[in-house]
Amino acid sequence: MNFHVVTLFPESFDSYINASIIGRAVREKKIKVKFYNPRDFTADKFQRVDRRPYGGGPGMVLEPESILKAVQKALGKKKGVVYFFDTSGKQFTNIEARSLAKKTKDIVFICGHYEGVDARVQKILKAKKISVGPYTLTGGELPAMLVIDAVSRQIPGVLGKFESVEEERVASAEVYTRPEIFVWKGKKYRVPKVLLSGNHAKIDEWKTRARKNV
Repeated sequence: MNFHVVTLFPESFDSYINASIIGRAVREKKIKVKFYNPRDFTADKFQRVDRRPYGGGPGMVLEPESILKAVQKALGKKKGVVYFFDTSGKQFTNIEARSLAKKTKDIVFICGHYEGVDARVQKILKAKKISVGPYTLTGGELPAMLVIDAVSRQIPGVLGKFESVEEERVASAEVYTRPEIFVWKGKKYRVPKVLLSGNHAKIDEWKTRARKNV
């Protein structure tokens, strides 16, 4: 799986993609994350990629040409899925993450900033608008990280065991570990007895019930 990220701030991804499970997936070459800075694709001697919006308004808008050239560099002649992040877009879900992991080899994320990206980019690329939640962020970098994580964990081997994917096991919103009785500020907190019973049917029933009550 190849993730191509068009962003003005590639350094913002460093700590996330180099650590923990995603970092291991990169090192083991189960996924690749590549970056394309629009500033590297502009003819402007100052590497400026933002312009004032037509029709007035606050802020600046990212120009189309440098973005399009960056996507062209990312995909070349390959076919891939191109995503824009927009609160008006379709809510991204695990269903889509699972589908992408199975059917897609190259995914491009266009990370907008300021007042956004010239609308002609989305039209030219036929890019999909998606949302990661009903809120507005300062840029598309965090949403890109979220989608990279959601898709990567659906790729066999990324989580170590496929059973680790929540959708493939009976999981609970409540999990416990040792000790059996935990004392905090004089009060005792116990692990539910059913989890100590060894009765896997009852344990699965408890986990299912706990998950539904979230």
